[in-house]
Amino acid sequence: MAAPAYPAWVTRWVSGQWRNKKRPPALRPPRALALADKVANRREEATEATCITEMSVMMACWKQNDFNDAPCAEEIRMFYDCVAKAEKERKNQNEDTMSSRGNLPSSKVNKLLKRFPQITRYV
Repeated sequence: MAAPAYPAWVTRWVSGQWRNKKRPPALRPPRALALADKVANRREEATEATCITEMSVMMACWKQNDFNDAPCAEEIRMFYDCVAKAEKERKNQNEDTMSSRGNLPSSKVNKLLKRFPQITRYV
């Protein structure tokens, strides 16, 4: 495995050439090292549509029976069960947002930054 290529000043600094009463180069950040007041609103993960099959079956049943609910009770119940299951999975996923990937959605980050603003000046 080849050694990584560092800029010349890093090599001189590590080798000790700066110790002979010379100061190492000053690394000045272009901006203040502080968090911004908010982060960009990035699109959350695109969730795919759920229960499409059950909804299609339910609507086909309605169409066959002139939009009468009584003959399609089983299809309606299957659709509502699917919706309830999908909602439960979505809630569990929202609770595990931080633990699964280690990233927070931008909306939650903005709430936290608004709750704990950056101190830009000292009293």
